[in-house]
Amino acid sequence: MLSAVLSGFMPCMRIKHLPPLFRVIMKKITVLGSTGSIGQNTLEVVRRHPDQFQIHGLTARGNVELLLAQIKEFRPHYVSVFDPELREAVQKHAGHCQVLSGPEGLVELASQPVDLVLNAVVGAVGLQPLLAAIKAGNHVAAANKEPLVMAGRYIMEEAGKQGVRILPVDSEHSANFQCLEGSNHADVRCVHLTASGGPFYRYSPEEMRHISPAQAMSHPTWDMGAKISVDSATLMNKGLEIIEAMWLFGLELEQIRVVIHPQSIVHSLVEFVDGSFLAQLGRADMKLPIAYALNYPSRLTLSDERMDLATIGTLTFDKPDCKTFPCLALAQEAAQEGGTAPAILNAANEEAVAAFCNAKIPFLAIAEVVERTLSESNFSSAYDLDAVMEADRDARLRAQAHIASTSESTPLC
Repeated sequence: MLSAVLSGFMPCMRIKHLPPLFRVIMKKITVLGSTGSIGQNTLEVVRRHPDQFQIHGLTARGNVELLLAQIKEFRPHYVSVFDPELREAVQKHAGHCQVLSGPEGLVELASQPVDLVLNAVVGAVGLQPLLAAIKAGNHVAAANKEPLVMAGRYIMEEAGKQGVRILPVDSEHSANFQCLEGSNHADVRCVHLTASGGPFYRYSPEEMRHISPAQAMSHPTWDMGAKISVDSATLMNKGLEIIEAMWLFGLELEQIRVVIHPQSIVHSLVEFVDGSFLAQLGRADMKLPIAYALNYPSRLTLSDERMDLATIGTLTFDKPDCKTFPCLALAQEAAQEGGTAPAILNAANEEAVAAFCNAKIPFLAIAEVVERTLSESNFSSAYDLDAVMEADRDARLRAQAHIASTSESTPLC
């Protein structure tokens, strides 16, 4: 009975000291990217419900101090550090835990049988562990949008073959998932992805010339990592979400619209053919969509904090300005092109954002690098993994060349 409630998740552990009628089925979870913003929020949800979740594995890029604290608290069986040079330092203090390292460590840990792999690894590096989790038959909570942008068709086909469920963790796509559930696909006219507009929503072009990395990483409503905060500031994040939504929900580009909603209260609006709308509202707290994915299809009690609509007062909506924020239009063009174009878009953006965060190029040059890389690249209609990875490598080289030329010719102040 309980396994049916868990909607396909296989029980991995029972608390033995309870009588049979009261035994609690615990979900075994691996968190890829446990020291990042999403990973920490995931572990906070687990911390509040220790009788429902068991942590099997954790991974980190390089934050050894936080990873060791997580090992001590959650006692995973395996951990992995991306930098192989950190493996010995972690193993020395990991106790019972087996320590893996490098990209292969991520893949190995994602392949181990669990009830759910939460993929919160930032960027294209999350693609291979996602595929490894799917091929191992593990259900996936996807907090990393880049793999679906790069290879959405391939990923969804593999998930279908394996009978694997991909649960969106992104706040907007979790909201869409909740609004679309139980609806007939033919009844959906379109979905509206809401965007806060980021910290520069009302900035003039002149003001945007002098934006610093610290300013771009300071989001007005969400507490997020550096890369996604900058993507939100350029509206590239919303562009990537458009492509992600096409694959997650089987939608055409024309069925996905973006609307600016500075309050970040309405996370999704689904419009149906009869003119009615369903919306999902909630606080700007990533623990909500994370908890929904962890415990799907049931909901978890998170806190006594409730949203008071009367206090919020007014909710506003506006059209995005693609002239001021060209990254959104570039993403839409890549989505329209299809094939390897989204992978090229993503690779160029990752390189440009990293360069901006390291003060190598100005904020406005992010879109310029992406546009130049797209314009010079050859798109392929193929969507197999080899074609995607080749496009990714080529785009990064082109973007790096543009970054180098921009750094030489553009003052940063």
